[in-house]
Amino acid sequence: MNTSPTDIRFVHAPDGARLAYSVTGTGPHVTIKAGMWLSHLEFDSQNPLNRHWRDAMEVRGRFVRYDARGCGLSDWAPPEIDFDAWVRDLETVADAVAAPTFTLFGYSQGAAVAIAYAARHPERVGQLILYGGFTRGRLARAKTQQERDEAETMCRLAELGWAKADDAYRQFFTSQFLPAGTREQHQWFNELQRVSSSPENAVRCMRAFNTMDVTQLLPQVGCPTLVLHAKGDVRVPFAEGMAIAAGIRDARLVPIEGVNHVVTADEPGWQQCLDAIEAFLPRVPPLRAAPGFDKLSERQAQILDLLARGSDNAQIAAHLGVSDKTVRNQVSAILAVLGIESRGHAIVRAREAGFGQ
Repeated sequence: MNTSPTDIRFVHAPDGARLAYSVTGTGPHVTIKAGMWLSHLEFDSQNPLNRHWRDAMEVRGRFVRYDARGCGLSDWAPPEIDFDAWVRDLETVADAVAAPTFTLFGYSQGAAVAIAYAARHPERVGQLILYGGFTRGRLARAKTQQERDEAETMCRLAELGWAKADDAYRQFFTSQFLPAGTREQHQWFNELQRVSSSPENAVRCMRAFNTMDVTQLLPQVGCPTLVLHAKGDVRVPFAEGMAIAAGIRDARLVPIEGVNHVVTADEPGWQQCLDAIEAFLPRVPPLRAAPGFDKLSERQAQILDLLARGSDNAQIAAHLGVSDKTVRNQVSAILAVLGIESRGHAIVRAREAGFGQ
């Protein structure tokens, strides 16, 4: 299982925790994935269990991922690991990317974080996509002592065996996340667990999302929302997906065939996901087909998008928190990259390519 280098950037949360994030793809459309506890930006660059999601999102534009605090390349000794910190981390990364609006993607426990962000920042989230999500953690939704004991047992298993060279302990979690997975897929997921966090941080994450409950925030989400959930999901009951869709006004629920919590590229449910997302998201023109646009930097594409929306230099500078001179210099660079002499011509070309929508 080889890893390959990827574009890693760093930003600090309000409490000082270092967060690692990556922006891949090109174009004005931005999708941000809420952080998850099982993630490692560099390892995931080749991980077949995640690569298909990245490919699907990059087709539409820029895809932003980050490792949750305590995981991957982010800070393994953060001051806090709790739900409020996770939401602040998403705020921090979204502000660093500085997209005026974006599609927000929440997977598994990242769905609750995405829901909280969408409720707090309705002006930033254009669309919300949730896969395998839940509003209540295991303890929050437990009705019996047995269910509470099961939640605690999982934490104890992580304490004892998360970092062992032997996969036996991690295989328990793998069997829940990927009950229909192949031997190779199980090996990838076992290794992802090992590299994604320490046993201590894995337990801290599990205890945090076991108790979270965002049920009361659902009515506050006002953006178009797509809820995807495997009907036979062994890790997170399908009922949780239904509860999310029922709680968010006009949300669309698409039941996905399968039992895996981690949908794989080789199962029929993946095509269902792709079809649902394509039907849900606004059409994004293929910017790579427009000469020169694929050569713009992330900041240049952002400025061009604002230009196409009718913003002047002062408005762009205020929005991005930079000087007027910086904007003027970037506009000149954009004209040079595109081989265009006038600002007005650049705006026309940009709108034809899908900017400013």
